[in-house]
Amino acid sequence: MSLEERMGYQFTNKALLTQALSHPSLSSEIRPAPPDNQRLEFLGDAVLELAITNYLYHHFPDLKEGLLTKLRASIVSKPALAKAARRIQLGEALFLSNGEEGSGGRQRASNLADAMESLFGAIYLDGTMARAGQVVLQLLGPELELLDPETNHGNSKGELQETLQQISPLAPVYEIQKEEGPAHARTFISTVSWKDKTLGKGQGPSKKSSEIAAAADALRLKLWL
Repeated sequence: MSLEERMGYQFTNKALLTQALSHPSLSSEIRPAPPDNQRLEFLGDAVLELAITNYLYHHFPDLKEGLLTKLRASIVSKPALAKAARRIQLGEALFLSNGEEGSGGRQRASNLADAMESLFGAIYLDGTMARAGQVVLQLLGPELELLDPETNHGNSKGELQETLQQISPLAPVYEIQKEEGPAHARTFISTVSWKDKTLGKGQGPSKKSSEIAAAADALRLKLWL
């Protein structure tokens, strides 16, 4: 299986793919030096950030700006990008100098993360922003699934339960109302109810995150008062 098949995108302009995979170290061994991926990395960084920002904005409608920024930072980080790159065996496809390859460059996290951003930039130029965004979400799907707002702003579910149990020993009940979207970018919609009254609604890329969003919504609305 080729890299294009593993990443789910076929380039029309193969030169862009070659450039995205070309490490700057090639200039030390090849004259004239071929175009490397640094400019595409610069572009791809912006493509990545916009795609993830758009995703978070729509999937966590109840979260404040500060928390959204923290969640985005965890996804656009070098470790997250390198992990995604290893899943598609990106290192095997890189064009490196002999020296860079000999020093472990194919598995170096910085090289993998930079190449991922370069690929996003190349896809944007080869296709459209919408298509590039789809690839970003597909390749970073496992990282998006693991996003947990609870670890960034406290335990909304625990806080809601504690608040309600000061009134009654009955615990709030969470239900998944709907699942939407393609397999690589599912959206779960949850509600939280108490004493047969719906207190809040939330959505997220996992059942847990949608329940957390629903609890946060309930804490904001305070419909039990």
